[in-house]
Amino acid sequence: MNAQKVLRNTKKWLIFTSKIIGVLILLLLFNIVWLKFMPVMFTSTMLSRSLEAMSKGESGVIYYQWTSYEQISAHIKVAVVASEDQRFPTHGGLDFEAIKVAVEENKTREKFNMPKRGASTISQQVAKNVFLWQGGGWFRKGIEVPITYLIEWVWGKKRILEVYLNVAEMGERTFGVEAASKRFFKKNAVALLPAEGARLAAVLPSPRRFSAQNPSNEVLYRQNHIFYQMQLLGGYSYLENMR
Repeated sequence: MNAQKVLRNTKKWLIFTSKIIGVLILLLLFNIVWLKFMPVMFTSTMLSRSLEAMSKGESGVIYYQWTSYEQISAHIKVAVVASEDQRFPTHGGLDFEAIKVAVEENKTREKFNMPKRGASTISQQVAKNVFLWQGGGWFRKGIEVPITYLIEWVWGKKRILEVYLNVAEMGERTFGVEAASKRFFKKNAVALLPAEGARLAAVLPSPRRFSAQNPSNEVLYRQNHIFYQMQLLGGYSYLENMR
């Protein structure tokens, strides 16, 4: 009798859990379709940074202003691709070549207790920043992959890059190129020069440690390297055929 009761309860729990998962999947799909056309209002990282600042007795104001793809300088578009994901126009969401290189390189890095190299594409970073959360290890990665493929299919490359340029963290409580351009260069994102685009891209790996406004030697070195990579890619012509 007890075994039958346990079996019934387990079945009910599984049905309930399946319904919850189904609802979450439907909400996710709705959000993906919705955000193909609508601006992203906020992300979990923005909320986290605001709460963290307030917990320290500081201002929780987030600097963020959505701007359209057409109102963003071509130079910063090329700069972030050159810096973060050079195969962005051609891969399907994941860069398996970069993953293979990172796996091999991290074997050496691990021996010398060096930070591991990541291989996340711009598409993966958008999936994480917009729909998920920071951290989470392999569990979050497992959810991130199908979302990445979905936004590649539903949004396309231009929309993914547009969202990335709007939600990427680029300084202390500063998100997106419009807010960063105004705070650090006193101009709109559409007016960014090549060197300024490279400077903003240079802080992306660690926007809370690096500063675009008061760049360290490391940031300046990265800026010059990114500027060189932008030229090697051929400038904005490299991105012109993206759908």
